[in-house]
Amino acid sequence: MTLRLLTHRWPTLLALALVFVTFVDGLPPTAFLAALLVIMPVCYLAFGLVRGELGESRTLIVQLAGLAVFGALAVLVALTDGRFALTLLAAGWFAHAAWDFAHHRSGTVVPQAWSEWCGVVDAAGATAILILAW
Repeated sequence: MTLRLLTHRWPTLLALALVFVTFVDGLPPTAFLAALLVIMPVCYLAFGLVRGELGESRTLIVQLAGLAVFGALAVLVALTDGRFALTLLAAGWFAHAAWDFAHHRSGTVVPQAWSEWCGVVDAAGATAILILAW
């Protein structure tokens, strides 16, 4: 039972390992993590395009709106500094975890293993950013 559960949740375990390795040395590289806020929704657009799930205009509009919101957050992080920038960054990563959860529940645009993995990375990463910042 335990081995079956572990093999079924491999995206979660991989994500937690990635976050641990990334944040073990101290404060995160803010500019890089802010840039990922833009790259992540671009990946979703690419997945949706490859999977043929952006044909419906509503789906495409939602994905482009996500890109705009996460891009705006990344710009805000770049324009600020210190704890406030890290707090904004963590908020963006928590927001992307919610975005992942919505995609995981709907089963659209990206594979569910991807949205599970990304959601865990985002939530754990955001938590680590807040802990290290404060």
